[in-house]
This record gives sequence, structure tokens and C-alpha cells, in this order.
Amino acid sequence: MPNDRRAQSVTAREVAAAMSTIDRRRFLPRNQRPYARDDRHLPIGHGQTNSQPRTVADTLRLLQVPRGARVLDVGSGSGWTTALLAHLVGSSGSVVGVEIDPDLAEWGAANLATYPMSWARIEVAEPGVLGRPTMGGYDRILVSAAAQVLPQALVDQLAIGGRLVIPVQHVLVLVEQHLTGTVTSRHGTYSFVPLIGS
Repeated sequence: MPNDRRAQSVTAREVAAAMSTIDRRRFLPRNQRPYARDDRHLPIGHGQTNSQPRTVADTLRLLQVPRGARVLDVGSGSGWTTALLAHLVGSSGSVVGVEIDPDLAEWGAANLATYPMSWARIEVAEPGVLGRPTMGGYDRILVSAAAQVLPQALVDQLAIGGRLVIPVQHVLVLVEQHLTGTVTSRHGTYSFVPLIGS
């Protein structure tokens, strides 16, 4: 148990460091930048939002992103969470963000490019495909939009030992993939935009 508490403490420090390093202002429309320090979600156009910082911190702590991990960011939006994940995995890891709106994906990719993190990218989601299936799966998957039910398509993209954090009907759900199957747990209620295509 002490080891678990120490791991959680280290994770919290790493998340706080990432959020201090990656400037939220760079991922906001110009008219929203004065509110970058506010602890609330902010509109970024196309019916989407840049999530509340406290919510983002909670999801990242729950995800427990290790250095060198392969990470999928579903609903990357402005690119802020993709950049935060890239900071957490470091140059030995990789992060791919997928965004269903092509204009938003292009803008998010441009925002991400303001940081020198070549191991992270944002791409337009493939029509009719939830996530971005890859050989071997992902160590971590973050979803920043609320599904009506837990999407099996994303669970199937988890590697053994992987963790998926996703809001399901606005309840934050953690899915852990084990050799013997998946274990799910619930971690509070949050406000998210709907997950399109779920």
C-alpha cells in the first residue's frame, strides 16, 4: 500500500509539471486566451471545448501515463491534451491524437507544433472508425468526450496492461486490460461534450 501511495504522488507531481510546462493559452482561440487560467471549459469552435483544467488533471492522474508509453488521444480538439500526454511520455514514447472535425484537427496540429515534440501528432479520424487501431494496441487511451456506453472498439485497442479513461454518460470510467480480461471502475461525474461516432 505505501508503494501505491508513492506512485500516485509521483503521478500527481508529473501531471502538475506537465500542466505548468504546456501553456493552455497556446491551445485557445485568441478571444479565449484571457481566460486561460480560469478553471472552466472554454469554447474552441465547431461545438467543441477546451476542457476544464481540473478535469484534465483528474483524467491524467487516473490514466497514470508512464514514460515511453504508446498513447491514443481520442477527441484531441485543440491539441492541449495531446501535448500534455506527449510531455508525460517523453521522447521515448508516442502519442497520436485523432479528431473527427478536419478543421479542428488542422488547428490542433498547428497548436501542437508550437512545442518541439516530434513523437506526437494529430490526425483526422477515419470515417466510421472510433480511435486508431494499431498492431499491439496502446498502453494508454484518453477520451475527452462522453460516450453513451463503453465503446468495445476502444477497449479492443488497449494493449495488455493498458489503461483507458473515458467518460460514459459523464461518469469517468477507468478500464484496465489484463490477461484475464478487463476491469472497470467509476471515478466521479464530470461534464463533457458528446463523443461522436460512439
